[in-house]
Amino acid sequence: MSEGNSSVLEELAQLLGENGIRQQPDDYLPEVVLKPETTEQVSGILKICSAAGQPLIPIGGKTGLVSGHVRTGDELGLSMERMNAIEEIDVTNRTMTVQAGCILQVAAEAAQEKDLLLPLDLGARGTATVGGNVSTNAGGNMVIRYGMTRDMVLGLEVVLADGTIINSLNKMLKNNTGYDIKQWFIGAEGTLGVVTRVVLRLRPHPRSQNIAFVAVDSFTNVQGLLHHLDSRAGGSLSAFEVLWPEFYDYITREESTHRPPLPHGSPYYVLVETQGSDESGDAEKFETILEEAMEAGLVSDAVLTRSQSERNALWEIRDDVLAFFNLGFFVPFDVSVTLDKMEDFVRDIRAAMKQHEDPICVIFGHLGDCNLHVFLGSRNVETFDSDAVEELCYSTVERYQGSISAEHGIGIAKREKLACSRSPEEIALMATMKKTLDPGNILNPNKLLPEAFT
Repeated sequence: MSEGNSSVLEELAQLLGENGIRQQPDDYLPEVVLKPETTEQVSGILKICSAAGQPLIPIGGKTGLVSGHVRTGDELGLSMERMNAIEEIDVTNRTMTVQAGCILQVAAEAAQEKDLLLPLDLGARGTATVGGNVSTNAGGNMVIRYGMTRDMVLGLEVVLADGTIINSLNKMLKNNTGYDIKQWFIGAEGTLGVVTRVVLRLRPHPRSQNIAFVAVDSFTNVQGLLHHLDSRAGGSLSAFEVLWPEFYDYITREESTHRPPLPHGSPYYVLVETQGSDESGDAEKFETILEEAMEAGLVSDAVLTRSQSERNALWEIRDDVLAFFNLGFFVPFDVSVTLDKMEDFVRDIRAAMKQHEDPICVIFGHLGDCNLHVFLGSRNVETFDSDAVEELCYSTVERYQGSISAEHGIGIAKREKLACSRSPEEIALMATMKKTLDPGNILNPNKLLPEAFT
């Protein structure tokens, strides 16, 4: 913060008290972090900062992967860590009202205690906050069945840049009364307002979970298997995770802690999961569906789980992406391409990477929702060229009319590539919304929108 704005800190200290401000020297994160306890304090913070032109970065669990919580100047941090309560679980209406700083795993476990399901699940569940998930429209492992975060949000309380509190804590599935204001802020990455409270839609907690790990000989059969499962499982398909051999072979190599459930050598491996309400009946149906897939030639080999420990072991293979940081130097990409174009997209990426020295090309994804995770780089730091692999990935995404961000957001990392997936008219409309709701550009500046539009 500049010396000219030091009086702002004094006002904020009077508002928040001695426990409401934390100072922490840091090269990347805001050095001064504000920690409100109430929505009214958030409103007061924004009124003070708006009047002074003092920029802020809303901070959740800091688990984002596009540097959306990183400072670019003298921004203050606005942490929701003390606003972390679960205010209500309404069993009758199957809703949950939480403050933005509530940890995702805490919310999910509280719902489970009421025999309900909060179907947002991702690797950072123990650190990520609900407000951060809303602001980034997080995806996760069950999007194919339950959708993205925006599909679970019924209502929001948001504080605008000038301190105005917008209370739209709706609990109803149907509320067709004009603009759906909550959608303005879901996925906006804290650039339009600060989310303070959220009403989430809950579902009945499943009684059964059936998982299989299968080998598939062609991408045509991967598509066929997805359609077969989706149609035969009666809406119970909750995960369809595809691993290309570079992922599977490395994660289950001899020195790995993960044992290979199936032999190496297949072009594709797929983790499939269904969740239902009849433990014995669902298991029998699941086996029948897989037998049909094998008889139809869609699956070449398969292993079914019989215990929770076996189920966990299969998910740990899929989730252990941190193991790849031992491979070398790479950029992790999170992209979407429609299913009909995906085989050609991957073929082009893999072919281009073969031209690089000591290449890393690891591909896996949710697939049922068109989401691919692509790790591109080099095993040798001297041959690692992050600019080259970014250009390769994003230009290929643009050529195949995909999305440069499936579930991670834009932040700083992708703001100048936004035009690969959004038209100039779309970006201009986003900029108009930003200027309307935050004319002083104090909310998470230099994020999401390209510099030319700010």
